[in-house]
Amino acid sequence: MDVGGLLTAAAAGDQAAWNALVARFESLVWSIARGYRLSDADAGDAVQMTWLRLVENIDRIAEPDRLAAWLATTAKRECLQSIRRTSRDPITTDTPLDRRDPTPPAEQALLRRERDSALWAALAELGDQCRRLLRVLMAVPPPAYAEVAEALGMRIGSIGPTRRRCLEQLRTIAESDELLQERGR
Repeated sequence: MDVGGLLTAAAAGDQAAWNALVARFESLVWSIARGYRLSDADAGDAVQMTWLRLVENIDRIAEPDRLAAWLATTAKRECLQSIRRTSRDPITTDTPLDRRDPTPPAEQALLRRERDSALWAALAELGDQCRRLLRVLMAVPPPAYAEVAEALGMRIGSIGPTRRRCLEQLRTIAESDELLQERGR
């Protein structure tokens, strides 16, 4: 599926389309974050915020074929924001890059993928409002409730109670899926 089709499907709540977008552009976003030589935590935050910005603006992407450029620009802005927040000056390009690759070993990645796959499957069974809210709140660091309210058109006071109900529903779904898997063995 082309990028435009993936964006349209992801905006409609298609988890497979969202996963395909992330898989297609994840290395681009990470490479930009690493290029700013942020700490692993700050780079991870910038990457997460880039994906959050896409969730917030997914319906506003006018030129789907330019999504890579949009993500690159957004990642750069998030990295610069991180640098401003931590009051650090960017390291010059003359300094060698001695950072270890934050990519986990293969076993950890496989276990994480299996766990994430099960979580996304359970998330897909939730209603649209819960799915969208939990997706936005999964960003690291979590966005301020004011940002969430604006992005999702919710009242700030309803975010916490709605989040709690959505997590309870997600837990129920995940636990029922675990029981079904155990009985199937």
